[in-house]
Amino acid sequence: MPQTSREEREGPRTLAVRVWRGREEGGFREYRVPAQANQTVLDVVTWIQRELDPTLAYRFACRVGMCGSCAMTVNGRARWTCRTHVSRVAGPEGRLELRPLANLPVIRDLAADMTPFFDKWAKARGRFQPKDAPDGAVPEEFHVVPPASRQRREADAGIECIGCGVCYASCDVVSWNPDYLGPAALNRAWTLVNDVRDGAQAERLAAVAGDAGCHSCHSTQSCTEHCPKQLDPSAAIAGLKRRLFWDTLLGRRA
Repeated sequence: MPQTSREEREGPRTLAVRVWRGREEGGFREYRVPAQANQTVLDVVTWIQRELDPTLAYRFACRVGMCGSCAMTVNGRARWTCRTHVSRVAGPEGRLELRPLANLPVIRDLAADMTPFFDKWAKARGRFQPKDAPDGAVPEEFHVVPPASRQRREADAGIECIGCGVCYASCDVVSWNPDYLGPAALNRAWTLVNDVRDGAQAERLAAVAGDAGCHSCHSTQSCTEHCPKQLDPSAAIAGLKRRLFWDTLLGRRA
């Protein structure tokens, strides 16, 4: 029988971790980190910051996969680092390469500037606007939306997005066209298009119909493949395309 190494049987004793340092024009620095059982990538980054280099900048909050703020690029793929175990991604040699999220400006080290991501969310009219109340006011009545209705099911399919930016960082179209609104903003728009209580339908559909909107999507489905919440932004974008097509064909849009 072929012999196996100790690393293959038990895993490496230390991890070789290459971490992006600096801003856009920075570079990698390598650290040696003790390997531990059930270790997450966020555990590794925290250990480096606490034990080796207190100047390392990164972002995290809940540590349990609820906020999405710890998202980084791990060995070339955008991931939540608090939910990514080293044993899944480091390989038998125990190697990690950590970068900030792609398609976003770098603040410093592993912290990306999320401003463009949320600006596009606003451009897609991603804020709920009650149809029976002026902008910013509270509606007078509580509306009941039947759970079995088609619109409710369409909205429910994408409503759990927490705005972590993983889909945006994974989107090929964003990397080609920085003006593209991106899958998260368009997914949010689709949930609101299907919200019968919302009163900003015309403005929202106009916002996502432009050159940077849903028609720019090439349906590569990287957003769906990488979404940590198992949402399907590709389907939401396809829904917007269909809605705009039928509205134009039937004369419901100017």
